[in-house]
Amino acid sequence: MLILLSGQPLMKDYSSREQQVSQKMGCRGRVQVSTLLLVCCLLVGPVPAQVRHPLPVLWMMPVSSGSGGENLTATVAPAVQLALQDLKRQPAPLGNYEIQLQLLDSQCDPAESLKALFDAMWAGPKYLLLFGGVCPSVTAFIARSLPALNLLQVSFAASSPSLSNRKWYGNLFSMVPSDRALNQATVKLLQRYKWTRVGIVTQEGPRLSEMKKDLLRQLLKTDVQVVSTESLSEDVCNSLRRLKENDVRIIIGLFEEDSASEVFCCVYRLNMFGPQYQWLVADGGAAGWRLGRHLSGCTADSLLTAADGSIRLSMRALSNSNKPGVSGRTPQDYQDSYLRQLTSDGSKVSPLHSFAYDSVWVAASALSQVMEAVKLREKYSSQRNTSVSEEEVQRTLLDALKKTQFEGVTGPVSFRNGERMTWIDLIQFQGSSGVSVGDFNTSTQQLRLINHLIKFKGPGPARDQVLVLVQRQQVSLLLYSMVSSAAAVTIFITLTLLLFTVIYHKHWLLRRSAGSQDELLLLGVLLSSSSVLVSGLDGASLSPPTAELLCSVRLWTLSVGHTVVFAVLFARTWRIYSPGSVKQTQRDVCLVLWMLLLDVMVLTFWQILDPLRRVELQLRPQRKSADQDVVVRLYCERCSSINMELWITAVCGYKAPLLVLGCLMAWSIRTLQVDHPAVSSKHLTLSVFAVMLFSVSGVSASLLTSHNPPVQLCVSSVLILCCNLLTLSWLFGPKFFYVCLNGGERQPLSQQQPPSRLQAEDEEREKLSRLNQQLKNQTDQLDAEIETITMQLCETSESTAAELKLHRCTRGRDQASTTSGSVRSVTWSHEAQVCWEDGQSDRKPASPDAINSPEHVRRRLSVQLPILHHSYLPAVGGVSTSSSSLFGSQDAFVHRDDNFLFT
Repeated sequence: MLILLSGQPLMKDYSSREQQVSQKMGCRGRVQVSTLLLVCCLLVGPVPAQVRHPLPVLWMMPVSSGSGGENLTATVAPAVQLALQDLKRQPAPLGNYEIQLQLLDSQCDPAESLKALFDAMWAGPKYLLLFGGVCPSVTAFIARSLPALNLLQVSFAASSPSLSNRKWYGNLFSMVPSDRALNQATVKLLQRYKWTRVGIVTQEGPRLSEMKKDLLRQLLKTDVQVVSTESLSEDVCNSLRRLKENDVRIIIGLFEEDSASEVFCCVYRLNMFGPQYQWLVADGGAAGWRLGRHLSGCTADSLLTAADGSIRLSMRALSNSNKPGVSGRTPQDYQDSYLRQLTSDGSKVSPLHSFAYDSVWVAASALSQVMEAVKLREKYSSQRNTSVSEEEVQRTLLDALKKTQFEGVTGPVSFRNGERMTWIDLIQFQGSSGVSVGDFNTSTQQLRLINHLIKFKGPGPARDQVLVLVQRQQVSLLLYSMVSSAAAVTIFITLTLLLFTVIYHKHWLLRRSAGSQDELLLLGVLLSSSSVLVSGLDGASLSPPTAELLCSVRLWTLSVGHTVVFAVLFARTWRIYSPGSVKQTQRDVCLVLWMLLLDVMVLTFWQILDPLRRVELQLRPQRKSADQDVVVRLYCERCSSINMELWITAVCGYKAPLLVLGCLMAWSIRTLQVDHPAVSSKHLTLSVFAVMLFSVSGVSASLLTSHNPPVQLCVSSVLILCCNLLTLSWLFGPKFFYVCLNGGERQPLSQQQPPSRLQAEDEEREKLSRLNQQLKNQTDQLDAEIETITMQLCETSESTAAELKLHRCTRGRDQASTTSGSVRSVTWSHEAQVCWEDGQSDRKPASPDAINSPEHVRRRLSVQLPILHHSYLPAVGGVSTSSSSLFGSQDAFVHRDDNFLFT
């Protein structure tokens, strides 16, 4: 948006132009003639019916604008003359005095003005008041000298913000609201529409520079960010282009009216208008703002298009009231009279004429009050023939000016700290005309806007920048209710199965399927399912300590529950994979405890060294398609720590190998048959693979969806609950239905045993396991002895025939070994002995007493064969620990090879 404080200059610096005019003698002569006629017109009027006391007043004002074509004094003189005429018709005390103006040409030069002022005061008469003042440099210079000269000044031009210091400029009263009031109205307008990011474009000049400094001070007090300040002294389009590059939507422009067309032309070329750029056009004068001259490349329609919708801040030249003021004239009556007088003189309309009219009334009212007070004091004073001092007259006149209050053609006239209290109009440029949409009261500092008259190009006021809507991604109540309901159902099922396991813990089916571990498995499922209820709780509705506590609770319940479930499945898989181990129950319990202890240790170090905190995660801004100036910046809260990735890697580092090993063992036992279909190894394999699959998927999904809490909760909860439900259905479903359907059925007759018998059976299994181990050790020793004897027999062979026969016998041994299976070593050794004896029989018959005689060989075989028969059977599988007796059935000797059972 562009706020322009421009337009018709109120206080111009004409010093350079005045020098050019002085060189043109012909023009200078005409100006002096017109000035002389004006003074005569002001001082010589109709002869009053009564004697009026003259009040001499100095009128300091530049005669020419500096171009030689416009007489500034002549444009204001009709309003001053009209005020003097109206004063003559007033009753006492105003009617008793006559204002006599003496014109001084300031030439907008401080030195010339001060010289003319000293000359006038030296020549006399005694002046009490200085009237006029248009040039800022002259006004500031003279106002600083007024206290020393015992003068007061009433100006009908806007004062600079630098003149607000009442210690230095306490004798100056301005009828026109100061530029500081314009800045106050500008700041109020910014605050009304909550614009906090602006840019400033300023044209070089003393008045505009002072106005810019005061505006910057006021913006700084109201926390309005000034993005950039550009100057129009160079290229106007380049200055505006820099503002556009900085994405400045609110632009405050301080430049004269003659630069408005050039500025709006560049605005049209740069496309800095429309819904994104709301224009506020304001000037310090009271004349209408116009787009005057046309520039090349910009037509009149282009300028109107660029200015359409702008709002202009200007001072109110005439009151909106139709009531007569102190002069007896209404504002409209005064304007008509002024225009008629101006037409007869052939001058142009001055934007300051109404302020000049009321200024005469201010001066006349204050002076008449002072004169009446002096008369009363001299008349009723205790000391006769004494006069009031100049200092007392000045103080009385100063108090009268401060207390001035009447209704003028410009509205109510009153002063505060030397500044005029009035209204500043806000006029919006709609089409080719202006519409009043509000005003700013400088007395109450209130801004009034007529909203139904204001028209914006967009759906509302322009934004000072791209609107960023900060939204927090959180889990909706509906989603949390659905996930919590599913978790509650899973927890209910788990508790039901846990109660079922506790009640039927002595059932033979639960005892044969490691029923002591079922409770641990169900507790792990219960913990992991409970973590879902904690995950969906919104951190915004909880205190920070509570939210951080829930982060730790969710981590512990999920991790410990997962570890317990997998440890039980891993131990159960290992039991089936290696059934010949000693003390399987103790081994399984130790395995579960070690895995749980490792997990608790890692979580404890994590919680102590790097505890979880609730942190905000900024997401990528998203631009709404409906409104390109609105960007939604999403953020979410998640549980995280400083070294989050390191701890996750540590947890996965020790769990991943165990998961892989568990899957390999589960795959190897997938086809094994167990005692009852309700505890099938196939179900155990599926459960292990389900835990593996859902664990990997859950970790990956949680990391990938950490920026979106609703999706993360939905995906992770579905994976956790599905894994738990599948595990429960595969491991406990068949048992539950079997027990429910056959609740009163005991163990099958082939397996029914009293409790005392069951305890004896357990002890017998342990004894058989130890016996199998001892038999395996003895078998290994016998094999070593047989091999030693065979080598000795082969080394004593001395003839070639014997070697050939030994070779033939070896082949026979190999063939026999392929058919004999487990008794290969015994057959080979015996054949070697017989073949060696046959080879030696050709040489010399063996004596009956020889060690290798047939009688001794038969004797050894008769003794060794029964021993070897009973010792080799345990070597290929051992005695079954599940038998009820040592050699009572064929099940006592079981051979396990390549995942098949042989009996």
